[in-house]
Amino acid sequence: MVNSHQQLVNTKRWVIKIGSALLTRPGDGLDLQRVSWLCGEIAQLRAQGKEVVLVTSGSVAAGMQELGWAKRPHALHLLQSAASVGQMGLIQAYASACEQHNIHTAQILLTHTDLADRNRYLNARSTLNSLLELNVLPVVNENDTIANEEIRFGDNDTLAAMTANLVEADVLVILTDQSGLFDADPRQNLNAKLITASAANNSDLDSMAGDSKGEFGRGGMATKLLAARRAARSGATTIIMSGKYEDNLQQLAKGETVGTLLWADNEPMTARQQWLVGHLKPKGSIYLDDGAAKVVQQQGKSILAVGVKKAEGEFTRGELVVCKNLTGQEIARGLVNYNVDEANKIMGKSSRDIEAILGYVDEAELIHRDNLVVTS
Repeated sequence: MVNSHQQLVNTKRWVIKIGSALLTRPGDGLDLQRVSWLCGEIAQLRAQGKEVVLVTSGSVAAGMQELGWAKRPHALHLLQSAASVGQMGLIQAYASACEQHNIHTAQILLTHTDLADRNRYLNARSTLNSLLELNVLPVVNENDTIANEEIRFGDNDTLAAMTANLVEADVLVILTDQSGLFDADPRQNLNAKLITASAANNSDLDSMAGDSKGEFGRGGMATKLLAARRAARSGATTIIMSGKYEDNLQQLAKGETVGTLLWADNEPMTARQQWLVGHLKPKGSIYLDDGAAKVVQQQGKSILAVGVKKAEGEFTRGELVVCKNLTGQEIARGLVNYNVDEANKIMGKSSRDIEAILGYVDEAELIHRDNLVVTS
């Protein structure tokens, strides 16, 4: 586990995310100078033996600038149009800048659906790992030209965290326009202090994170904190730091104290567990009695119908549901073996009674332990 800046020296696989606020200049479109030095910094990291995946925002912002729009539109079709215009210039800028350092680049466009489907998830992981083995720099972005609100990640901080999970990165670096996470908003409080290091799941951090105030981006410190917690699922350490200064990444690679380091304070999940809890959208909930909840939390046992008190939502067989205790607290997530109507018919009943109630039986368990992840 990497829980200090000094330990970053010996890490190998980094995912670096840069946001729209850093990549664009009002009225000028893409900041080609920043793209150039970022690629130069990545070249130095690679020369030191580090594998790098770049997650980039900027397609919508670049398209807005190209189209002469001063404010981010709300209409989905306009956002998609801006993304399709901006993506051309964005990837070309990276390819040209990396070419100066003899780095081959590959464009990877993803939506939430790509990672929610198990086969496509495995294909994406295989492709990214293959590109790293070939010494190619993967440039990952959300496929904003086709993504709608149902299938989008929501922000590229989330995409970066999921990418870190996908490639089992040691480090997730989130470059932003702030120096890191402060104990108060530094734009409003001159006495705000930088948090140099903390456990990612430290609940005290929640009150310190705020939302985005920018015209171009969707993420704020709250999304970056959430991203750090997502990245921690696979054991990755996250650093939130300024992307304004050219030497920051090199200082970080030397183990110097830069930005806010958030270490993984939980046992890493398996790749399948990460997929279950991080890439699927829940379709409903089931509520467990105290006995069933205790067994699930403490022993990770399968969930039987007899321990269920209520089922709600619109889930069908094989879809993800949230498992809650009687107070409504989430304790687990899993793939259910029966739809919501069937679950309500067999709840509280013994497994041996399922066939008599439904007329058939597929599985003795409502959720098998192999398809269950305890979340609290």
